[in-house]
Amino acid sequence: MFCDQCGAQLQSGQPRCMRCGKTVLGLIELRRSRVREHVRLVGILWMAYSALHVVAGLAAIVVAQTVFGHFIHLHHGPPPEITIWLQPLIKLAGVLILVKATVGFIAGWGLLQREDWARTVALVVGFVALLNVPIGTALGIYTLWVLLPRQSDDEYRSLAQAA
Repeated sequence: MFCDQCGAQLQSGQPRCMRCGKTVLGLIELRRSRVREHVRLVGILWMAYSALHVVAGLAAIVVAQTVFGHFIHLHHGPPPEITIWLQPLIKLAGVLILVKATVGFIAGWGLLQREDWARTVALVVGFVALLNVPIGTALGIYTLWVLLPRQSDDEYRSLAQAA
């Protein structure tokens, strides 16, 4: 720990700085913290990535309704044997994408608010995002790099308690 006025090293529980004599009210650490520096950016990126997923999920549902819905039967579209299973499949994919986007929004919001549970949720969606090449993979790797190490757990808990 270091004095926030002169930067001298302090012992834990020391009431005054030995160099400048300032009363120690708030101790600061000069050690760089990966979590402190990157958690806000990870939260923002999860919110943006989830917004892209909302667009994709809604597009899938709209396509399922219009292309494979009742409208297509009027214009000589695919045979009913295909549309009978393809339309619900595309709708289900759209709904699952929207669920993933919702969880991503929750993780991003939680990280920005420094909630205790947000680290765990972000790690789970980070692992899932690894399968979405290339953007999801990059975001998943970045999320895991920031939040996965044991030291990151301790740093995030201290940030969450401070908030």
